[in-house]
Amino acid sequence: MTPDHSANRRRYLALWFPWLPSDRLRRGAIAGDASPEIGPNPAPVVLVEKVGGALRLAAVDPAAARAGLTPGLTLADARARTPFLCTIIHRPEVDSALLLRVLEDFGRFTPMIAEDAPHGLLLDVTGCAHLFGGEAGLVRAAYQRAGRIGLEMRSALASTPQAARALARFGRGGLFASGEDRQAVRRLPITALELPERDAQALQRAGLKRIADLDDRPRAPLAARFGTDFPSRLARLLGDEDVRITPHRPPPPIVVDRVFFEPILTDADVDRVLSDLLIDIADRLDQAGQGGRAFEAGFYRVDGQVRRIVARTGRPTRDVDTVLRLFRERLAALASPLDPGFGFDQMRLSVLEAQTLKPVQRGLDGDSPDGEDFSRLIDRLTARLGPEAVLSFEPLGSHIPERAGRMVPATMKALRTAHDWPDLDPDDPPLRPLQMFDPPQPVETLAEVPDGSPLRFRWRRVLHEVALAEGPERIGGEWWRAPDQKTRDYYRVEDREGRRFWLFRQGLYGETDEPRWFVHGLFA
Repeated sequence: MTPDHSANRRRYLALWFPWLPSDRLRRGAIAGDASPEIGPNPAPVVLVEKVGGALRLAAVDPAAARAGLTPGLTLADARARTPFLCTIIHRPEVDSALLLRVLEDFGRFTPMIAEDAPHGLLLDVTGCAHLFGGEAGLVRAAYQRAGRIGLEMRSALASTPQAARALARFGRGGLFASGEDRQAVRRLPITALELPERDAQALQRAGLKRIADLDDRPRAPLAARFGTDFPSRLARLLGDEDVRITPHRPPPPIVVDRVFFEPILTDADVDRVLSDLLIDIADRLDQAGQGGRAFEAGFYRVDGQVRRIVARTGRPTRDVDTVLRLFRERLAALASPLDPGFGFDQMRLSVLEAQTLKPVQRGLDGDSPDGEDFSRLIDRLTARLGPEAVLSFEPLGSHIPERAGRMVPATMKALRTAHDWPDLDPDDPPLRPLQMFDPPQPVETLAEVPDGSPLRFRWRRVLHEVALAEGPERIGGEWWRAPDQKTRDYYRVEDREGRRFWLFRQGLYGETDEPRWFVHGLFA
């Protein structure tokens, strides 16, 4: 019984660049970067690599394929069949870099895009086709992009990623509606399962040459002969199971796009489109009861280059004017200005981080809530100077004073819940100084008793007579980090001139031969 696929609403587009290595060389030849042998009508091109002491073909171009040359063949056998060959060393890392650039460019079609080795991409285009006039328009736009960058491409659009991949690589490709892809997959050869060579030969010797031959048979004998994962592999290929792709970049929760029939070039057009996109983003955030903490604008150039600009806020917001002002600050402060080249033919705005945003009641005088103006100042400084230039303290769960806090970018600091700074009684004296030395500075002391507070100490060649002392506050070392850390006894002391210091003795008498004293901070 054939499963009903009417409820399967996900759609996957598989793109395969079968001649990517040789296409890359021809792109370089046009730009003047390739070997001089690569010309408009060159000899068959083969890319070779050393395998087991012998040179073998790693990739071929269409002309070499028509001559019967295939990857894996030794170079000697290839020359015996076709004496006149253009031989080039295979550089897979360059091919991977090119495919990654293509992936970034083709991200204009959907944020759900992943690399599909070798030399392919998988796109989850569910809900994206309407931006390009339907699924046929989306596929046509993908072929136009591939043609512009000089890559030959084959594609298939189906209900599961495995079916789309098989139809693109082992069939003629095409656009298949839900239900039609199953019948198309059944006509494919068993090589579409991409089984190990020994298993594929066993199936062919048994007279099973097409996927339909396997689909018509019970699954249990096949699992017993070829492994328990064989039925799942077959089910995914036929569309009975949908295993989602893992995108190259985590998809943002909210995304809006604008595709332009005519590329835009001016800063005014970019600013106007950003404003329109922010209005759409604000509406979606409002419906979800959320506010954005990080907004990313993607600019897709006609030539395939992609530029992404991120604006962060210290608090969740959906205020269009505020975020637009931050983007203007970011664009004005870029080290390399935004270059439209021949124009941007698409822009995308994404919310990378979102948090619940509760309604805020403003006062009768219209003043902003406490802290809002300061938060906006931090956002503007961050947009202008960069996130690493505006820092704030964040508490850490450590009883060692110098490890109890750290500096983090102010706009990226998470909302503190469990590990917040402790609330202190305003009538109590401060337990920690505002100014601390890193590392603590050694001092010479004189104490009345070995374990007591100091009577006087010398720091930076100045002798201080202690008038008042409070302590000790004993802090043990973090033995799980460094077993040799010594216990500290801290004292808050005040000299006769009224200056207050935070001193500690490192080590205990009886455990350490000569405990040392340090000044760790100054009280205001």
